[in-house]
Amino acid sequence: MDSHEKKIIAKGLRIAESVMSEEDRIWSRYSSDKIDIGESLANVIRTLSKELPLGRPMTALSIGSSNEPQFRILETAFQRGLFLVDIEKEALDIVRERIARQWTGHVDTIRADYNKILSDVDRTRRFAKTGLRGRRVELVTLHHSLYYSSESDWPRYMENICRYLLAPVGAVHAVLMAATTRETGTTSWLYEHFAGRFCGHHNTQDLMAFGRAIARDPLYAGAVIRAKRSRVYFFVEDFEKFMAVVWMILLYPNVHRYTHEQREEIAHFMYATFWKKKKPLVQVQDHLAIYKGISGKGLI
Repeated sequence: MDSHEKKIIAKGLRIAESVMSEEDRIWSRYSSDKIDIGESLANVIRTLSKELPLGRPMTALSIGSSNEPQFRILETAFQRGLFLVDIEKEALDIVRERIARQWTGHVDTIRADYNKILSDVDRTRRFAKTGLRGRRVELVTLHHSLYYSSESDWPRYMENICRYLLAPVGAVHAVLMAATTRETGTTSWLYEHFAGRFCGHHNTQDLMAFGRAIARDPLYAGAVIRAKRSRVYFFVEDFEKFMAVVWMILLYPNVHRYTHEQREEIAHFMYATFWKKKKPLVQVQDHLAIYKGISGKGLI
């Protein structure tokens, strides 16, 4: 490896310390993920609009995806109120600047940890009263935010959302990387390859399995559960930006703390196996929609 390649890899190592909102900005710009999410989100909104009176304004709660591109869809469709919850100050600062610049007074930003909000009934009800100002919302989105919670908590979180936050006619739309795939070169494979080997952690966050489980749960009797799987592609002609997304996928440093030697191995592997060959990362991802109070089958 020559000195030029070493300098490129060094940049890929330095970017590991970047904030998550910057990593997600790169992912949003150079992958097809937000197009994929936007298509399904539009279908969910179409389903809700069909069930509600024409002209009735709707309210939405977005958890952990405050400054992402789907903000524009949500801001336009939910004129009665859009509440954005995020733990990262930098992400909310971007939205606050946009709110002030574009006079979007119906958008509220809330800096909070959704794990705490949804952890028990009292906290969820308190958030509904103070954070949402007593409103019920027609839509709750969990776009790539469930990574930061344990799958064992999902049943309780979803029950609290549906019981105390969701309107009589409403929907939850969740998106998550597929837990496992036999296909090498995917983000699921990448996570298993490094987080599994270095941290002994294996991805058990299976959104499809969760959807099947709640479909059998009497609590959701009468609800419409829809799920689908899609494919997303990512590549950028800048190794530093490419690696920023890799660190986000590998949950460094927010969840896993890889050693310097481990980070070096990851960067060298990604350079030789993917970036130098201009091979895109593929993300197989799952969508889950839970509809409450609708008469049809529901779109996703």
